[in-house]
Amino acid sequence: MLQQLLQDTVTTLQKTIESSETTLRLRETGKVTHVGGGIARIKGLPGITSEELVRFPDGVLGVAINLEPGEIGVMLLGDSIKLTAGIVVSATGREADIPVGEGLLGRVMDATGRVLDHGKPLRFTARMPVERPAPEIVDRAPVTVPLETGIKVIDALIPIGRGQRELIVGDRQTGKTAVAIDTIINQRDKNVLCVYCAIGQRGTAVARVVDTLRKHNVLDNTVIVVASDEDPPGLRFVTPYAATTIAEYFMEQGKDVLIVYDDLTRHARAYRELSLLLRRPPGREAYPGDIFYIHSRLLERATHLRAERGGGSLTALPIAETQAQDISAYIPTNLISITDGQIYLSPTLFHKGMLPAIDVGKSVSRVGGKTQFPAFRSVAGDLRLSYSQFEELETFARFATRLDEDTRRIIEHGRRVREVLKQTERHPLRASEQIAVLQAVNAGLLDDLPVDQVGDAEALVQQRVLDALPQFCESMEAGEKLDNAQWQQVLEIASAAVTEIKHKAKE
Repeated sequence: MLQQLLQDTVTTLQKTIESSETTLRLRETGKVTHVGGGIARIKGLPGITSEELVRFPDGVLGVAINLEPGEIGVMLLGDSIKLTAGIVVSATGREADIPVGEGLLGRVMDATGRVLDHGKPLRFTARMPVERPAPEIVDRAPVTVPLETGIKVIDALIPIGRGQRELIVGDRQTGKTAVAIDTIINQRDKNVLCVYCAIGQRGTAVARVVDTLRKHNVLDNTVIVVASDEDPPGLRFVTPYAATTIAEYFMEQGKDVLIVYDDLTRHARAYRELSLLLRRPPGREAYPGDIFYIHSRLLERATHLRAERGGGSLTALPIAETQAQDISAYIPTNLISITDGQIYLSPTLFHKGMLPAIDVGKSVSRVGGKTQFPAFRSVAGDLRLSYSQFEELETFARFATRLDEDTRRIIEHGRRVREVLKQTERHPLRASEQIAVLQAVNAGLLDDLPVDQVGDAEALVQQRVLDALPQFCESMEAGEKLDNAQWQQVLEIASAAVTEIKHKAKE
């Protein structure tokens, strides 16, 4: 009886073991020897790989970035207040990743996927690695389609193409973020998805950006990825890579995407902080020697894919901050050499009220000119020439008591050009509105107007052209080349509008 009972018990145990799906897993653990300043040093974990996630108690994650024989350096992605030396940590066996998918549009999140807008949990399609190799050269296609910013001075003189990398650089409080946000707002009806990446920004600044995008009905087409100035340097460092992965998901679906990095100067400072804490050798201005590679591997991910790869594009607008207009500083020059051009914002122009304060002489686009609408190309050459002549002559005219008639005419024309290139913040314009005004000022129609009336004439010209020439507007914005008859129609309408402004001024 007892023997039968034992046999039944053994049989039952064997069946239980055979049917069980439980598997045993080996898990490497290590011990924290030091924690502070957003980094941790760990002994143990002999099998860990570079950039592998490490799990701390209370759900805090870190990324292994220093692999030394006796110690591992980890950058923390969360709050380290409760972490102390002596606690046990474990390797996860996976690299840092981020949720991606259509459900992220309209949401505010951080680089770990944590929701920051107090909304519902994220709905995502998959998780993709934060660090991904840039597309191969054979997978890339030429940049052929313009990215319309809605800003006259950029679209006409410093054009940007979809798939380009254009740096926005300037001192503090010169309007760098405003240019980027206006560009995002202008993508509302252009079938371009946007990712805004805030690195080291104050919470109030990010809240203003979110509120602005919501007011202009573009938040639903935008993903906002944030690392505030209060977050650890590791989270600030990984944030732009995570934002790029989100953008790449949309690009690989065949869509056009715009990503704004605001800003990479703070990103470089976060990496410098990490490197110094991990005792890496400092280089120029105490930045580590691989800071150029850090930014180049990020920005190389922006491209235009071949049709066989879906034909999507990722346009990058990195922002960099200068001090005392020193555009030759270490980080700005690094970024200028990586990108396809730069938009330089001058504090001198800003204080004079010439907004946006874009210095045309120091700004350049090495790619976008090939994508520019033919109508823009027709007006851009004369516009740039007359504006350059004006700036040069204006400087010398300050020391002259008497000017000849030709010089006076060039200066007066240049003043109207400068006035036309001014634009109100958060008011991007359609391409046809820009073209009509730029053609009018090129033709000298505004030269007889007082400078303070140029703005009124500009608004009236734009409205009259939109009302009277809808076919012209559609043709121009479709990228068609305009004939002489169409240009003549525009000039006639513009001339009538300017004449009306003159009559009102006399009354």
